[in-house]
Amino acid sequence: MDWLSMPPLTALRAFAALAETGSASAAGAALNVSHAAISQQVKALEVHMGVSLVDRSGRALRLTDAGRNLADSLKAGFGSIARTIDALTGADADRPLQISTTPGFAAQWLMPRLLDFRNRHPDVDVMINPTPDRVPLEPGGIDIAIRHGLGDWPGVEVECLFLSPLVVVAAPSLVAGREITTPADLLDLPWVQEYGTSESTDWLSRKGLASVRIGGLTQVPGNLLLEGVRQGQGVSLTVRQWVADDIAAGRLCLLFEEPEDTAYHIVTAPGPLRPKAKAFVGWLRRQAADMALVN
Repeated sequence: MDWLSMPPLTALRAFAALAETGSASAAGAALNVSHAAISQQVKALEVHMGVSLVDRSGRALRLTDAGRNLADSLKAGFGSIARTIDALTGADADRPLQISTTPGFAAQWLMPRLLDFRNRHPDVDVMINPTPDRVPLEPGGIDIAIRHGLGDWPGVEVECLFLSPLVVVAAPSLVAGREITTPADLLDLPWVQEYGTSESTDWLSRKGLASVRIGGLTQVPGNLLLEGVRQGQGVSLTVRQWVADDIAAGRLCLLFEEPEDTAYHIVTAPGPLRPKAKAFVGWLRRQAADMALVN
């Protein structure tokens, strides 16, 4: 169905108000029209769609299955429209800045630096959503995502923050006395992987070894992964920056390193950023530049 054949917006608004308030009188009051006008609009909508939306057999209003489905869709649709209008008009200027990133990145890179952003922008409220899931960037929701990979995600603006080659590491106690020259030499060892991700298993798959792994796999939150690896609980694939000091100090052994084709990226929805998000992106760039100078 294209937008030209959609039911009238007034009828959809009337039904959405009826579904939300539970009565024609309350819906009329919400839209500043009579309850009769609400009933008329809903009946006209049913005729237009050829579907019964309201069960009128009892004394209390009840939605049919079709009515509940439509009500849910309208609630999501009108909510999305409202959030977009707020974003375009600046009505959401006071909304906290929402950042989505992996737990590992949040723990290892972002949180140790976040006080600097707070000192520079004390008026900006920040919400960090640490999750391995790729959260959609929608008006009124996540402003900025920081994702790891090749940066080839469609439908979004992508800017490289810093290169982050992947390495396979393990505690010396786990690999002591073993000759490790190929990934196949790791098959009988346990692995530790960030919960909700598949980086380690994907790496083994690329080596043609995932289906023949013998050692067990433990999945833990990203902020606990490196401690488990240091304790000798398993081999892990991780970002070199997170373990560079451990490797230099001998706490971890570097077993394999991938080419520098992966990176952390700043990901935003197409279009202009609101001022808070623009300030945070600028701060991320400066932090990455400072890190590059140190390294």
